[in-house]
Amino acid sequence: MQLFQPLAFVFIVLSSLVNASVTVYHQVPLADSTTTAAGANYTGAAAYDPTVLTPPPVPAGLTTQFGIQLSSSSAAVQGLSIPQKGSFMGFSIEFTVVNQIFGVNATYLQVPFLNLMALLRERAGEVRIRVGGNTQETAVLVDSLPGGVMIAKEHGSTGDVTDTPTLLYTAEVFYTMANISALVNAKWFLGIPFNDTNNLRLGIAEVSEAVLGSSGYLLGFQVGNEPDLYAAHSNRPSTYSPSDYFGEFGVVVAAVNNDDNIPVKNNLIAPSLSGTWSPESVWNTGLVGSYTSSLGWLAVEHYPTNNCFAEYGIGSPVIPQDVFQNFLNHTSGINIVAPYLNSTNFAQANGKPFIMMETNTASCGGLPGISDTFGATLWALDYGLQMAYSNFSGSMLHVGGQGTYYNPFTPPPTNQSSYHQWTVGAVFYSAIVAAEAFGPSGNAQIIDLQANNISMFTPAYAIYENGAPVRLVLFNYVSDPTGASDYTTTISIGGSAIGQDNATPAQIQVKYLAAPSVSEKYNITWAGQNFGATFQSDGRLKGSESVQTIDCDQSSNTCQVTVPAPGVALVFLSSDAYGESGNPPTQTFPTTMVTKTVNTATVDPSVLATSNGMSGATWELGSTSKENTAAGLRGSLSLVFVVGAAVLSTRLL
Repeated sequence: MQLFQPLAFVFIVLSSLVNASVTVYHQVPLADSTTTAAGANYTGAAAYDPTVLTPPPVPAGLTTQFGIQLSSSSAAVQGLSIPQKGSFMGFSIEFTVVNQIFGVNATYLQVPFLNLMALLRERAGEVRIRVGGNTQETAVLVDSLPGGVMIAKEHGSTGDVTDTPTLLYTAEVFYTMANISALVNAKWFLGIPFNDTNNLRLGIAEVSEAVLGSSGYLLGFQVGNEPDLYAAHSNRPSTYSPSDYFGEFGVVVAAVNNDDNIPVKNNLIAPSLSGTWSPESVWNTGLVGSYTSSLGWLAVEHYPTNNCFAEYGIGSPVIPQDVFQNFLNHTSGINIVAPYLNSTNFAQANGKPFIMMETNTASCGGLPGISDTFGATLWALDYGLQMAYSNFSGSMLHVGGQGTYYNPFTPPPTNQSSYHQWTVGAVFYSAIVAAEAFGPSGNAQIIDLQANNISMFTPAYAIYENGAPVRLVLFNYVSDPTGASDYTTTISIGGSAIGQDNATPAQIQVKYLAAPSVSEKYNITWAGQNFGATFQSDGRLKGSESVQTIDCDQSSNTCQVTVPAPGVALVFLSSDAYGESGNPPTQTFPTTMVTKTVNTATVDPSVLATSNGMSGATWELGSTSKENTAAGLRGSLSLVFVVGAAVLSTRLL
């Protein structure tokens, strides 16, 4: 895609609207909020909390020289995962913030978001996004909303202990998603409201199927979001059980099957548990066997800890400094995934993909000094790869609002969009590396190498495609500015030691994910590039890319790679592997322009708290135009123009 003239939002016009008059809107990003932070003097939004923790000490007895032996053929490798896609690591976006993340409507899209998604699409071929969370349960589809907005909230009307608002939305949400998909090949998960199974609201399935389904952009519908928390959140009787969920799921299946406006009958998702119930308690009801023809996916949701005491006074206080070390080792991801190994096997036996529909560092918004640091980058990447190795088919990092520490990306607060840009969070780097590690083939199989005598500080994964090793992902969790904890691994492919011919290449390419410390928030680089600090990103990587070419010793069948402390090395074992995902073309949108030159829209300045005990606040985004051209934006997406460039893109997907 060519680089267009600077603009704040992509303006998508169908051929039938080329001559239509338009009015430029001013996009008001996420609302300002006040959140008590860990730092005594900080009272701003959690998304920009400057809290910096002390890295754990360097572990004693760390081995900094070790070998990695790879088979030249996957046929000799025991324990390889199922084939994985480059889109394995996607995003779960709380329904209440879609107008802030995506844009005002289908006509005016947030270019930084498009740029970020394009970076992943270039590496993985597609991007998977779930729109939902607690607020999907109370969502109500309406014909229109005052001011032409596509979502609005009625705060405090649900009686839920998390104070989740009722969400009103229009079909414009789906047209917005469709236009995003046309640009960056996004694929979507949605959720059927499940708060009242006596009066099901299937409009989300009817309309989204009509808008997204025929283009292949719609992946499936959740039936229930964390139903194992319904009783605790006062959304069901205290006796609500897996058998009750089984019965209510059947109600939805029957309704979908009887609805001629829902053409696809086999893409429902269950049970999306939080962990209060075990998955086995649902499998034991017979749900999968009884409704296998309706089920497209099996899913769970999980956070390893929570910050709910700080947000709601629920549970026990969590002191971030005390738990920081828990995120800085390979054991963390292994322990999180362990309770689901039986379920991934069960899913495979029943021919269903198993997905982590929502996850991140800590529920109730994350933890200051952890969720927004390089330590979280390492943890999220390792955790994601461990899920892939354990035969999950995807993982969705949750995205909330201004009151959230763990966001992969955050638009600027209200009244700052004329001089501030987006903030890209630490875990977005995890998604980029995962996309490059798996690549776009859809045939990537991963194995945990249990490297360095199964050291929890230096894990390593190998990825095979079409029977051959193509990439390695090497971690170093240790934070040591002296360089003494950098390690060097000697890699061998094939060789007499394992009864194979030598297969180590003459050269390899290496890209590094690096930061000065696990406590670092913004000086994080991927192959020498980054997204800048707070309010500095337009969604494009900045700086010159640095890819290391390492000569191997084919006479000894070895290559040596050094991994900094802390850091990750993504090793491309062939030029084809590097060309497939490590060297994608740049297709992004420039975004520099002056906004707020005439009118402004206002946003209620409340904290948006999402998912697993988070909630939203009343938050209306108003149009400043005298007319709404978006109402006419319907039909084929075969022709896409970008206003301000007068250029038709010939390669959007």
